[in-house]
Amino acid sequence: MNKNLASALGLALLLLPAAARAADPVVANLTAAQRAGTHLVDISYDVAADTPTVIVSLEISSDGGTTFSVPAATVSGAIGAGVAIGTGKIITWDAGADWLGQYSTQMRFKVTATDTPVGMSLIPAGAFTMGDSLDGMSDAPTRTVTLSAFYMGQNEVTKAEWDAVRTWAVSHGYTDLAEGVGKAANHPVQSVSWWDVIKWCNARSEQEGLAPCYTVSGAVMKTGTAEPTVNWAANGYRLPTEAEWEKAARGGLSGKRFPWGDTISHTQANYYSEAGYGYDISPTRGYHPTYGTGSAPYTSPVGSFTANGYGLQDMAGNVWEWCWDWYGTYASGAQTDPRGASSGSDRVFRGGSWDSIAFYCRAAHRFNFFYPAVSYNGVGFRPARSSVP
Repeated sequence: MNKNLASALGLALLLLPAAARAADPVVANLTAAQRAGTHLVDISYDVAADTPTVIVSLEISSDGGTTFSVPAATVSGAIGAGVAIGTGKIITWDAGADWLGQYSTQMRFKVTATDTPVGMSLIPAGAFTMGDSLDGMSDAPTRTVTLSAFYMGQNEVTKAEWDAVRTWAVSHGYTDLAEGVGKAANHPVQSVSWWDVIKWCNARSEQEGLAPCYTVSGAVMKTGTAEPTVNWAANGYRLPTEAEWEKAARGGLSGKRFPWGDTISHTQANYYSEAGYGYDISPTRGYHPTYGTGSAPYTSPVGSFTANGYGLQDMAGNVWEWCWDWYGTYASGAQTDPRGASSGSDRVFRGGSWDSIAFYCRAAHRFNFFYPAVSYNGVGFRPARSSVP
């Protein structure tokens, strides 16, 4: 594309700051201009917030703002996590890399800023390929899944975090919340059932003044094992759906076995290495050589390994993580915000644990051995939150 980008793209700019609540980040004074003689577009904006930094994303439309489907993959500057508030922020979009040869007179740009809850990462809205076509995996066929933005805990919930919320909860009506088990305060909590986790999420939400997600007959679920109703628009803590968990685990990568790529070793995760899998390249076999000592369970302190592209740690190994969904066969075809089967006997958990072989630690692997009341020393969780607009 040799012609000037302004004529090639027909840049007629309507710049759209994201709508915001009073306490949310506010984006203002958006402008956009092509750099002369290049395919680069500079988008300038100001952002104000109650927090020192925000997460910024860019969406681009070629149909006047009806859909925002133009690729915005090749960007640089004041975008992503950790953008300091202030004026004159610049995002540079390489339209030549993302949209070469395309033309529209109805280009629109949208910049969104959000302040992320402490200890969580924003998983951006958009489509990803869910499932795995490698090595003959049978119960996770690939399909396109589009998700709304959501927050995901950067680490598995520790025993110390579980205890702090539980101490508050038992004096506020949560009478049957399990104590849980943990090898140390900074290790993941284990031996908590799906029901325990649902109620813990509600308790933490109430403790922090957020709207609980789970109710039974209109009341906040605090005890028992009645099937809860989920308010997906609430801003409180909840379990991720199976689709949300997998997108978060992949960290922005596509078609890979693990959150970081196609092979696994003890330098990347706490798992049980076993010969027979070509993608398990750990030089030592068996339990993790650092953490597989003393008595089981051989968990590791949360955050002991390098984070994936979304800033999440231990998405493979350490402890399995409960998800919201009943286990069931994937629906055929593309889906938007899927939430699993409507009923079943087992709830899904994901990610593998300290005693799992490499196959079970894959981003697409689905495990359904346990019904919701079971607690096991290889199962924990990490919370999610909806990104309420």
